[in-house]
Amino acid sequence: MPDRTGPARSANSDAEPDERSGRDFIRDLVTADHASNRFGGRVQTRFPPEPNGFLHIGHAKAICLDFSVAAEFEGRCFLRFDDTNPATESPEYVDAIIDDVRWLGFEPDEIRFASDCFDQFYEWAELLISRGLAYVDDQDADAISAGRGGFGRPGTDSPHRDRPPSENLRLFREMAAGQHPEGSRVLRARIDMQHENMQMRDPVMYRIRHQHHYRQGDRWCIYPTYDWAHGQGDAVEGVTHSLCTLEFRDNRALYDWYLEHLPVDELDHSGDRPYQTEFARLELTHTVTSKRVLRRLVEDGHVDGWDDPRLPTLRALRRRGYPPSAIREFCAFIGVARTNSRHAPELLESFVRTELNASALRRMAVLRPLRLVITNWPTDDGGNPVTEHREAINNPEDPDAGTRQVPFSGTLWIDEDDFRLEAPPKFFRLSPGREVRLRAGYFVRCTDAVTDEDGKVIEVRCTYDPQTSGGQAPDGRRVKATIGWVSDQHAVPITAALYERLFDAELPGERTGDPLDDLHPDSREVLEGVAEPAIADIGPGDVVQFERIGYFCADSPAPGSSVSDSTGPALFHRTVGLRDEWANIQKRQQQQEARQ
Repeated sequence: MPDRTGPARSANSDAEPDERSGRDFIRDLVTADHASNRFGGRVQTRFPPEPNGFLHIGHAKAICLDFSVAAEFEGRCFLRFDDTNPATESPEYVDAIIDDVRWLGFEPDEIRFASDCFDQFYEWAELLISRGLAYVDDQDADAISAGRGGFGRPGTDSPHRDRPPSENLRLFREMAAGQHPEGSRVLRARIDMQHENMQMRDPVMYRIRHQHHYRQGDRWCIYPTYDWAHGQGDAVEGVTHSLCTLEFRDNRALYDWYLEHLPVDELDHSGDRPYQTEFARLELTHTVTSKRVLRRLVEDGHVDGWDDPRLPTLRALRRRGYPPSAIREFCAFIGVARTNSRHAPELLESFVRTELNASALRRMAVLRPLRLVITNWPTDDGGNPVTEHREAINNPEDPDAGTRQVPFSGTLWIDEDDFRLEAPPKFFRLSPGREVRLRAGYFVRCTDAVTDEDGKVIEVRCTYDPQTSGGQAPDGRRVKATIGWVSDQHAVPITAALYERLFDAELPGERTGDPLDDLHPDSREVLEGVAEPAIADIGPGDVVQFERIGYFCADSPAPGSSVSDSTGPALFHRTVGLRDEWANIQKRQQQQEARQ
């Protein structure tokens, strides 16, 4: 397991723990509230996704925080869908989000929908109108935007801002009854058009949308904005701590203003209003989490669906073989902070590798097959090569995983990277005259190689030493390399997909403004290889270590995926390689710090 402490942590983690408590600032806030009996000692959080897309790695941090904080204080955490935009939402996303949250290891105490509170939101909107705190504005979106001014520039009152409450109430009811077209009117909160916080300059509360809602049907033709539904939904459900990412920091004042002007204290909870706290979102280099950009990648055919293993969506990471426990450990390690930062994907991969090293079974596979013939291998009475079975360890990290029998014969497949006709310096694998160990097999010495008309090696010929059955030579001679193999007679065809970063640039789009300009042209390589027969024991979604190659996940596509082909050889996705790149990054950072 790589060292994740010391200088590398301070340089790469955005965590800001309190040195006295050893906890992050959010847990310290909740601890203080709990100790003071605020909210009657209750702790309730919520994870509030919009059902208009699939969850990604950034959401994983929010999920872990919301659910773990509630669990640590013996509280509750709801999964609430903020389904206030009928144009982009669907049951498909609802089902996928529920599935992803449970896969990540969390079970919501309740599943709620903002749309179930539409009646309450409407009632409270009428209350604000009657108190002169909201008004119907006939301006279009461009005029409203221009009237709000900007930072350092004053706003301009709408010509409809001083309509009497009775007229506003009549117009709002007409909007709700479908008597006005889309874009003709909105309901705005009447706060302060000169406020230094732009969010407080008479924000829109309702828009007209003559669209079908996937849960409410055609009952509504006005829909609340996120800001109007957010805090009120928290209050209705009894949320105590509304945890949001930093982009909602300026919205906190509006969150509080709405709750201060509504009778939420009458709700059957503790009497204390919920409050919002912001934390830094999780971002990785060399990828994007913007729903807009992810949708372009999918719809423009740059990737093969939302579960393409190159994407940062949770269903893509799941298909690639990332254990949910590794994602949780990663999120716990980077911590909770007040400032945004980006993390190298190699850090996440180090947690994945550590988990899989302990849990994944080992199997031998060859992804770039090159035939190897053992010229002195024994044959039976019929002249056929003898087959024997070699005992191989299933997982050296787990003695309970036991061993398996791997068939071995006189014709094998090895990886073409394990042979060089002319060995370069420090190449210790197979080449003419050199001896190597076959994993769980014998010592073999290359005697010859066959090439095609282009000079490409198509067959390697060797002799084996039958006295090296135990992996050692009786005369004490040593070899400098061990290579993998698969018996030709018993080989099982497989397809392996190898992945590189989806984007070349550390910050996609920073150079031109369009992240797609930084797409890696060769982010996926598909190879046709072979594996030992025990590969059949690896079920869909299981991860196996192809010895000396890396960790691979047997394909388990999401329903409706366009990538799977059940008619061909089994498909395996490379989850991570064997080399710990994060350890190398740490080493380089420590060397740089030592020179400073």
